[in-house]
Amino acid sequence: MHWKEVSLGFRFQRPFRANSFGTPNQKIMKQLLLILLLFVGFTANIWSQTQTIRGKIIDDQAEFPVTGATIVLMNSENETASFSDIDGYFELNEVPVGRQMIEVNYVGYKRLTIPNILVTAGKESVLEIRLVESVEKLDEVVITLDTDKELPQNEFAKVSAKPFSLEEVTRYSGGRNDPARLVASFAGVSAPNDSRNDIVVRGNSPTGLLWRIEGIPIQTTNHFYTLGTTGGPVNALNTNLLSTSDFLTSAFPAEYGNANAAVFDINFRSGNPENHEFTAQLAAFSGAELMAEGPINKANNSSYLAAFRYGVASIAATGTQASPEFQDAAFKLDFGKSKLGNFQLFGLWGGSNIDFLGDEIDEDDLFADPDEDSFVESAIAMAGISNTYRFGKSAFLKTTLGGSFTRNDFAQDEAIENSSEKYRAVNVDNIENRFTISSVLTKKFNSKLNTRLGLLNETYDIDIFAEDRDDRVQIPDSNNDGIPDFFITQRNIDDTYNLTQGFAQAEYRFNDDVSLNAGLHSQFLSYTEDLAIEPRLSFEWFANNTTRFSAGYGFHAQTIPAPIFFFESESSPGSGITERTNDDLDFSKSHHFVLAMNKNLGGTWRLKTEAYYQSLFDVPVEQTPSSYSILNQGADFVFDEEGNLVNEGVGTNYGLEITLEKFFSDGFYLLATNSLFDSTYEGSDGIERNTAFNNNWVSNVLAGREWAWGKSKQNAWTIDTKITASGGAPFTPIDLEGTRANAGREVRFDDIAFSERYDTYFRLDLKIGTRLNSANKKRSHQFFLDLQNVTNRENEFVRRYNEVTDEINVVDQIGFFPDVLYRFQF
Repeated sequence: MHWKEVSLGFRFQRPFRANSFGTPNQKIMKQLLLILLLFVGFTANIWSQTQTIRGKIIDDQAEFPVTGATIVLMNSENETASFSDIDGYFELNEVPVGRQMIEVNYVGYKRLTIPNILVTAGKESVLEIRLVESVEKLDEVVITLDTDKELPQNEFAKVSAKPFSLEEVTRYSGGRNDPARLVASFAGVSAPNDSRNDIVVRGNSPTGLLWRIEGIPIQTTNHFYTLGTTGGPVNALNTNLLSTSDFLTSAFPAEYGNANAAVFDINFRSGNPENHEFTAQLAAFSGAELMAEGPINKANNSSYLAAFRYGVASIAATGTQASPEFQDAAFKLDFGKSKLGNFQLFGLWGGSNIDFLGDEIDEDDLFADPDEDSFVESAIAMAGISNTYRFGKSAFLKTTLGGSFTRNDFAQDEAIENSSEKYRAVNVDNIENRFTISSVLTKKFNSKLNTRLGLLNETYDIDIFAEDRDDRVQIPDSNNDGIPDFFITQRNIDDTYNLTQGFAQAEYRFNDDVSLNAGLHSQFLSYTEDLAIEPRLSFEWFANNTTRFSAGYGFHAQTIPAPIFFFESESSPGSGITERTNDDLDFSKSHHFVLAMNKNLGGTWRLKTEAYYQSLFDVPVEQTPSSYSILNQGADFVFDEEGNLVNEGVGTNYGLEITLEKFFSDGFYLLATNSLFDSTYEGSDGIERNTAFNNNWVSNVLAGREWAWGKSKQNAWTIDTKITASGGAPFTPIDLEGTRANAGREVRFDDIAFSERYDTYFRLDLKIGTRLNSANKKRSHQFFLDLQNVTNRENEFVRRYNEVTDEINVVDQIGFFPDVLYRFQF
């Protein structure tokens, strides 16, 4: 399949060019500033308003309700306190709007302080609070150690894991309300690509990422999805529905499988079980959105949460006249407490399409081809139902039934030479259905020993088809009508198979300072009858009140991406007869080793360092000597056409990550991350080379300031900034003469693969905004202007052969781009 089939239109090119930075941008900026000033003026004369903080308190390990815990509002003039009821629920009323802090205490548990709870007039703050039982418990004493703000939701994750919240997604500059772009600010993550949100972790391919929603694995969460990829231009995940979730980058706990690089463990929050609330939102990039939530039955704390979004990315401008369209919806129904346990129903849907018509291409669009029409459609969906049934206080069983659906269609019409007619050159129709059942039992024997074991089965039902006759010199034109005689089939399979995974893991806490985790994961692929057994181990030691050390090891295995696994090779050049030659490939595998230190520098400052080493093996490479390896695949819309692969390649990733962070306090936060790493591989030729993702270094600095204003300081001005810089990514230079002789299909110098680098990447983003709370009604407003790539730097996107100019040209990434968002909650 020709690269142009998808990369031309999905790349969000520069809406403003460097030589036009003046007049058009000034007009837009003036209009946006005028809206902001009118908006602030309209709501300036407002006064004190209060709201409610409510939630549920549970044991961190066994997740049973904690009854009788004390919840105290800390930074309020009027002391407010509450107690959790028999089901763990609590409520704090008349809480002033703004940022608040609560403290939770319960005998025998570690005290928990939760700072920076953002309270607005338009929406109640609903929390799920997890308390950790102390091993060194005294009957009448409350342990006074605060819980680390960096600890993930999954209590078995001790290394390379970071939680993230809805507020972080919306706070950081340049994120476009996309959780995938948020994690690009974390240490170890490289994403210097403005056109897509692929997540590159520690030099690994984005295909090594596992997306999981409510415990169900899903191929991707992105619009404009193509088979085998995990990223895309626009994320279908609605950030307003997310609860605090985990992002893991190495040595994962045993419950995670089929991933070599990272895990994105997403959870949807439940709706407000007491009051109906609504959100309306409009953003230049993510579109128009409506969300509703509220109680179904207050007696059992059941609730609903649903949202719909219509994308208007055409407003954000692409590099062509084509306008992308996308819509998505998500929901969660929490049916509360019942005799049969807690049932939850959840789902996600997204649809997107874009058409590229050659006669509508701008003349200055360097990489658009006026001789081609392309038509793209994609859809993703997932739904599931879960039941959590308790066996007393010490154990619970969570069973989930679900399914996911992905589809992408692509068609390309090519112009006949010296004619106004066109012929169909490419057809792609890929459908992947997954039917999932999982059952996970958690048993807490005592405050020292906690265990979890589970089983997950995914039934894949695939119908994958792709054929191509675009610019292929081996296809004859026997009647000289300008139309190649036949298609070459690249993939054609309609089949069903299973991936079955099981795991067991245990955590033993020797005391409040030392804990050990051990686990075993296994997976069996019925299609090839391959089995992988994967041990996991981690250790954590709180050396003192300010310093925590941890270490981890993981053996991980992953199936081969479908476009490679089911690829069909020609039995002989020009025959048009193809057969699958990769579908006997085993799992690709890796060993992960991690050492980490987390140091509290005092107050809200912390320093974290992690050193890691990853050894990859059984990596598919070609049988004959070449530089090819699948470790370099996955950061584009299509995969290389390579057959007859064998599991004989290797790779190595190692590095050091440093994070300096000031958690939000006193109206200010700072996050500075620096990653130094090396990512190499060996193809079947045995030569060690850079991988496509070996940028060597990535640095991020994010900072923000907030000024409270109004008679009761209930409103706020905000300013946030982000600076990102990284080394240039390696690439393989193009053989121009070889490409010309190959009918325009790119030929690269295999013997010097990934020997050159793109220029250093740099980007500065700046976001200014305000939060406003209504005077006497439960309403709040938020407005921000996010100025992305303020310096209008022309970062290199790619160097590719251009059939129009018959030369190798450079495509730049997005230039200066202002995004704007308005949110109304009531």
